[in-house]
Amino acid sequence: MKKIIPFTLLALSGFAQPKPTPRQLAWQPLETTAFLHFTVNTFTDKEWGDGTESPAIFNPTKLDARQWIRALKDAGFKMAILTAKHHDGFCLWPSKMTEHSVKNSPWKEGKGDVVREVADACREFGLKFGVYLSPWDRHEPRYGTAAYNDYYKSQLRELLTNYGPISEVWFDGAKGENAKDMTYDFDGYWALVRELQPNAVLFSDAGPDVRWVGNEAGNAGETCWSTINTEGLAPGKADPKYLNRGDPTGKQWVPAETDVSIRPGWFYHPAEDTKVRSASNLVNLYYQSVGRNSLLLLNVPPNREGLLSEADVTSLREFRRILDETFRKNLVAKNPKLTDRQLATFVTVSATQPLTIELGSEQTFDRILIQENIANGQHIASGRVEHWNGSGWEPLQTFTTVGYKRLLRFPAVRSSKVRLTVTNANGTVQLAEFGVFKASEGEGK
Repeated sequence: MKKIIPFTLLALSGFAQPKPTPRQLAWQPLETTAFLHFTVNTFTDKEWGDGTESPAIFNPTKLDARQWIRALKDAGFKMAILTAKHHDGFCLWPSKMTEHSVKNSPWKEGKGDVVREVADACREFGLKFGVYLSPWDRHEPRYGTAAYNDYYKSQLRELLTNYGPISEVWFDGAKGENAKDMTYDFDGYWALVRELQPNAVLFSDAGPDVRWVGNEAGNAGETCWSTINTEGLAPGKADPKYLNRGDPTGKQWVPAETDVSIRPGWFYHPAEDTKVRSASNLVNLYYQSVGRNSLLLLNVPPNREGLLSEADVTSLREFRRILDETFRKNLVAKNPKLTDRQLATFVTVSATQPLTIELGSEQTFDRILIQENIANGQHIASGRVEHWNGSGWEPLQTFTTVGYKRLLRFPAVRSSKVRLTVTNANGTVQLAEFGVFKASEGEGK
């Protein structure tokens, strides 16, 4: 009779678990970061410009990057990523490589630099700063030739050397079906970032540091591994379903980033002023992204005046108020290793061995938080939580992956203790945090 080896032992004996790099470890706890989509499209009412737009249309007369970043800071966001150049090729900084930029716009008589203003505002308010530089350029004549890669790297160099620390560089793989054939030198792009901004994480569909979540609806996979196999995964060509769930046997640590917009479009459109996501909708996105081992990258597009619209700011402010209210008080009785908000302190948990967690007294709750010490990798594949009903253990919810964070939602119960059981794992679990909470009433409004 063939001996059956448990999955946990098989994984430990035959597979080296990937672990995050220091830059990835610093990125994951940011949790909520912001996209700022802003360019000539803001003034043409388009999502994708065609590159023929005149710089003369770009004139955000009240542009105030401090207003943008202050609003994001107040809403708890930790980084802002600006579309320094979208597919239309228009540059929000006075690039020396092209005339298609703010230097030929009427804004500030051609003396303005949006990238500079956003970078400075981020430093002032304590946010990290990132840049989006579209490889697809519908304006530049060199696009489609080998010379374009040198052009692109020159623009990348300008952004990486003139604006202080850059924490994330976003390489969009999007390209129209009728676009010119172009082979991007991604290896060369990434090498330049590593040289000039070694602490920045690199995003493309398949990494190398951060991957796309596979959709723009704000949904990380119910099962979401931080590991994938990147071999053969070219940016723009990876299977969205694979990216959404990750791979338990993946050889590279490439966590998912969930990008979604606060409005139906990515750029500001006046017709969408009444279609801004509500605070409760944003809270739901948080559970479906951060609460599933991802990071929420929420787009908040400045309007034609160069300001974040009041409806967007109001929704953001209420979003943060709800989250703060929900997670302000952990009902778990103080435990130095599970309630100190430090991933580096943990309790070692074996698969199938229940861990009872005391609340100190009977409490009403409807949310549970679980975190692993991801510095040691991601190990929980499935588990369940139960609560004590006075005479026995009653099921609350089952779950799959945890990783950086898993948030569970369920109808409110009242109990004095809960029990966690890891039912499947690919190695020894280092349980870093466990929280029990009562949701804000605002979550349902």
